Amino acid sequence: MTGWQLAFLFVAGIGGGLTGSIAGLASLVSYPALLAVGLPPVIANVTNTVAMIGTTVGSVAGSRQELRGQGPVLWRLCAVTAVGGAAGGALLLLTPGDTFEVIVPWLIALASVLLMVAPRLRARALRSAEAGTTGTPLGPLTLATAFGVALYGGYFGAAAGVMLLALLSVAWSQSLARSNAAKNLASGAANLVAAVGFAFLAPVDWAAVGVLTAGLLIGSRIGPALVRRVPATPLRIAIGLAGLGLAVSLWVGR
Repeated sequence: MTGWQLAFLFVAGIGGGLTGSIAGLASLVSYPALLAVGLPPVIANVTNTVAMIGTTVGSVAGSRQELRGQGPVLWRLCAVTAVGGAAGGALLLLTPGDTFEVIVPWLIALASVLLMVAPRLRARALRSAEAGTTGTPLGPLTLATAFGVALYGGYFGAAAGVMLLALLSVAWSQSLARSNAAKNLASGAANLVAAVGFAFLAPVDWAAVGVLTAGLLIGSRIGPALVRRVPATPLRIAIGLAGLGLAVSLWVGR
């Protein structure tokens, strides 16, 4: 990989970290960047999953205040999402690469649509919580759904954070900021377990991981400060439309 390609991935990582902070969808920037430098889809996906550790570290570091007092519940939630992430990673490794190439355009399209409608999902979930219609934070249905989201996250990942945040906002009667912090940690647990498996069993491009992780760490750490100054809606819609375009391009080019 050339120096220019590595520099491109570093900048894409910063953009992905910022996107994750603004819209909850870092992979919709970082994964296409890996495809753009010539990595095949499966290698790009496992490389992206390993690099996403940078996003987890950055976002959790910026959410320590919101995480206080959530420990007992988060231990249970992270245990479930870690198992789901492991199952999703195993599914990716055990299924043919051609299968992933067929599915990924649809996954990107789903992620793009979820990105654009995420504020409505979050607002509706928050209204349900404020109306007192939520149950216990980690009932059986919530845990089962969290497992399914984590399985998807281990397999591909884009928009898993949006899905998990919507779930926690409905199931947990607390502020959106605290639910978002819990989402960061729980999705990070799923991603970490899948990443460890990929590190030993999958063809990860480690040069790409290094520069992409550095960019993601920086972007996710400074993102919250920029969110207060940059209008999120136009950026979120632009990224969602670009994602739909990428999905169509990948589908046509199969």
